[in-house]
Amino acid sequence: MHSQHEGFSDFVQFLIVFPFLISLIAYLGAVIYSNRYKKRWSNFRTICWILGHICIIVTFVGPFAELAHLNFSAHMIAHLLFGMLAPLLIALAAPITLLLRSIPVKMARCISSILKKRYFAFVRNPIVASILNIGGLWLLYTTSLFYMMHESSFLFILIHAHIFLAGYIFTVAFIYIDPTPHPFSYIFRSIVLLIALSAHSILSKYIYANPLNHVPAIQAEMGAMIMYYGGDLIEIGLVYLLFYQWYKSTRHATSTIALLSK
Repeated sequence: MHSQHEGFSDFVQFLIVFPFLISLIAYLGAVIYSNRYKKRWSNFRTICWILGHICIIVTFVGPFAELAHLNFSAHMIAHLLFGMLAPLLIALAAPITLLLRSIPVKMARCISSILKKRYFAFVRNPIVASILNIGGLWLLYTTSLFYMMHESSFLFILIHAHIFLAGYIFTVAFIYIDPTPHPFSYIFRSIVLLIALSAHSILSKYIYANPLNHVPAIQAEMGAMIMYYGGDLIEIGLVYLLFYQWYKSTRHATSTIALLSK
C-alpha cells in the first residue's frame, strides 16, 4: 500500500505505545491501592482497561501492525481497534473515578475543579466531539493526508494521537461513566449521536466508491466494508449504553417521584 513504510521504525511504534504501557501499569497500581485501602474496585472495569490497552498494543506491535501499514483492509481493522473499540473500553474502565479515589483529597479536588473548566465542557460537547472525531476521519480519508501520514513519522504519531483522543472524547461525550460536570440531556446526545454515526457510515460508503490514492480498489472496497459493518458493531454497543443509562435515569426519577407522592 505504501512504498516507504518499509516503514516505520520500531522506535516510532514504541513512542506511540509507551504512554499506554505507563497508563496500563499506573491503573493496575491504583487498583491494587484502592482494593487494599479503600472500597474494592470493579473487576469489570479493570478487565475493560486491560482489553482496551491490548487493542492498542496489537495495533502497533507485532505482525498485524506491520500488515496494517501495507494493506488497507488491515489498516481499517486497526482503525476499529484503536479509534473505536479501545476508547470505548477505556471509557468503561472509569479511569478518572479511579484516579480521584487513589490520590490525596486536595489533589483530587484540584483535578475536579480543572475538569469543570470551560475548555473541558467545550470539547465534551457532543457536537464538538463529533466534529473532532468524525470530521477528523473525513479529513484523513478524503485528502492526501492519509498518504502523507505514511511518509512522515511525525504526522503518523500526531494523527494517531488525535484519532485515539478524539475517539475517547467522542465516547465520553455520549456515555457518562466518570463524573461529568454540566451533563447534556439524553435527547440532545441521542440526536447528535445518530447524526455522527450516519456521517461515519457515509464516509465508509464514500471510500468504497472513491478509493484512496495509492490504495488498490479491491483493498479500498474491503476496507470500506470493514469500516461500515465493523463500525456498526461497536456503535451498537455505544447506542446500547446510552439508552441503558437513559432508561436507568428515567426509572430512578420515576421511583423518586413515586416515593415523594406517598
